[in-house]
Amino acid sequence: MNFRTILVHLDRSDRSAARSALAAQWAKAHEGHLVGLVPTGLYDGVIPIDAIATGMTDYIADAASHLRLRAEAISREFREGIHASGYLSYEVRLVDGATVDAVVRHGRASDLVVLGQDDESDAMDTTVHGLVQQVLMEAGRPLLIVPCAGNFSAPAKNVVVTWDGSRESAIAIHTALPALLGASRVTLVSYRHPGEEGDEQRLLIPEMIQFLQRHGIQARSEREVTEIDIADALLSRISNLGADLLVMGGYGHSRFRERVLGGVTRQILAQMTVPVLMAH
Repeated sequence: MNFRTILVHLDRSDRSAARSALAAQWAKAHEGHLVGLVPTGLYDGVIPIDAIATGMTDYIADAASHLRLRAEAISREFREGIHASGYLSYEVRLVDGATVDAVVRHGRASDLVVLGQDDESDAMDTTVHGLVQQVLMEAGRPLLIVPCAGNFSAPAKNVVVTWDGSRESAIAIHTALPALLGASRVTLVSYRHPGEEGDEQRLLIPEMIQFLQRHGIQARSEREVTEIDIADALLSRISNLGADLLVMGGYGHSRFRERVLGGVTRQILAQMTVPVLMAH
């Protein structure tokens, strides 16, 4: 069981190269095929104000040409990075559809989708904000989300896995099995606030540890009571353990036609310090 097809979203953001480099390392570790997806931005409607010279007679045609050239430049940089890192099965796909739709559609034909953390400070070209949330809720595939700061150039070796007995948490753990197999340390963590009853029958922590062991994964468990926000406690524990990957369920619900993330999911996505493997 490996991530045989890994798709990475490429754009003009500062962290695109770091994202593709980590995706390439995961593809190598799992003997997989890497797909670099480059949405041209033609239907996203976001073009830098100085990208097209003033006085152009056909703005639409010139804007489309600019976006195509931009996508081709992203593709070249991706290929150059792959060639520099050694042999890897890969391809590049340029697509004209809206970025969210393109990532969702192509992501569904993949085992893992690699995206960058939403970074409000990075407004280059056609960067799409809120992409992680929308793909998480729509693609039906796990996401590997790369922070907007930090150096992450290799598959994880020290992994923190959140477990609360929920459907989302169970899906995330099962999805992460290939990554957990390659780790040297796996810590299963569960949190509750003071006054909340410990629901041992729902968590079944010993059974979950045995489940992982049957897959060849040696994990230890931690059951903690905390007075601070669950997300803050989790981020603090990741730092204390020196972890390099977090595995967690992505929580959300539908409010009329709007997809809304749960509080812990939203906070982790905003404050993450290590890559997060998340599934909904």
